[in-house]
Amino acid sequence: MCKHYFFILITFVLFSIRTFAQPSTGSEDRAFWIETMVKIADPVLNNLSQGSLKKNMPYESLSSTRSEFAHLEAVGRLICGIAPWLELGPDHTPEGQLRKKYIDLAVKGLKNAVDPSSPDYLVFGKPSQPLVDAAFLAQGLLRARTQLWDNMDQQARQWMITELKRSRNIQPYESNWLLFASMVEAALLEFTGECDRERLVYGINKFKDEWYKGDALYGDGADFHMDYYNSFVIHPMFTDVLGIMKKHQLAGGEFYDTQVKRLARYADILERFISPEGTFPVVGRSIVYRFGTMHALAQACLMKILPKHIKPAQVRCAMTAVIRNQLKSPQNFDNNGWLRVGFTGEQIGMSETYINTGSTYLCTMGLLQLGLPASDEFWTVPYTEWTCKKAWNGQEVQIDHAIR
Repeated sequence: MCKHYFFILITFVLFSIRTFAQPSTGSEDRAFWIETMVKIADPVLNNLSQGSLKKNMPYESLSSTRSEFAHLEAVGRLICGIAPWLELGPDHTPEGQLRKKYIDLAVKGLKNAVDPSSPDYLVFGKPSQPLVDAAFLAQGLLRARTQLWDNMDQQARQWMITELKRSRNIQPYESNWLLFASMVEAALLEFTGECDRERLVYGINKFKDEWYKGDALYGDGADFHMDYYNSFVIHPMFTDVLGIMKKHQLAGGEFYDTQVKRLARYADILERFISPEGTFPVVGRSIVYRFGTMHALAQACLMKILPKHIKPAQVRCAMTAVIRNQLKSPQNFDNNGWLRVGFTGEQIGMSETYINTGSTYLCTMGLLQLGLPASDEFWTVPYTEWTCKKAWNGQEVQIDHAIR
């Protein structure tokens, strides 16, 4: 009887903790996101800045043939994800000083990445994978134009331009890969005033004129794929390339406004995918990119184009739940702090053969909202339930409908 009573008491206490625990505040959420970002970024940026990335980064993959590309994957994807936070720049707050540290590490490291004499000189021009991550790096440099590109010295910029151009040796597949070529050319146009116009617009025209399937969903090529590549690549890169084209008054750039509306609708869909518990459907290729699946939702928040019925704070709370769920296992990292291949831990069997340690750093693209300052409503509004949580709790939510 005593043991039975003790069990009931413990159960009641645990239930009470779950039931009455106060939701975290926006400042607490931001601190958690920054802590997460720093934990992920530290091994990559510290080693790259010291010229020891190739020496110390592990290689974990189902394929033994991609190790020479893994380092650019880690660098390009990480820079792309943390760039909006870096772009806020240094200030006198503890967070601002932390940003200064990582801006300095990134600027120093990126010079090592493109210096032909550096032990961390990265592979940009050898088919085929480097095109992908040259594009992610280019997108990151555009997202942090002031703090990264403008802080690089003239020699580092020239080396970077040389390496981005080297990726032109790689012919993209007729799929989302076309946007990688477009992204590199958009960055070259922005940074040098010149680009390969055909390489810039070919993929843009394919997605604009041929591959749209309706309701904000694009095919990955001519066919539709039920996966998250509309979020990983298609919407964010399509939007950013069109933004550069519009800025430079190139034909086709006027489609930017239509694309922004589609991105906002796709963000709406992604937000609805997040369950009341802070999970999302485990479907499609590259699922081990973890919360990078929410790249398009994160970009919509950063651009402040969420549909009016979605409050920024509800995305913050939903994404905080997702990140906590995915990183709760210590098996997400190895003993030296490098990301493991997995979805919520070390689960290499869930990955494709093209995925390796470096690939997994795409998860940081789910953290773009850190580019919104701490004073933004995304962070200041109290805990807010998200669509699925409200619906399953019996509350009214906005009726969902497709866009034309």
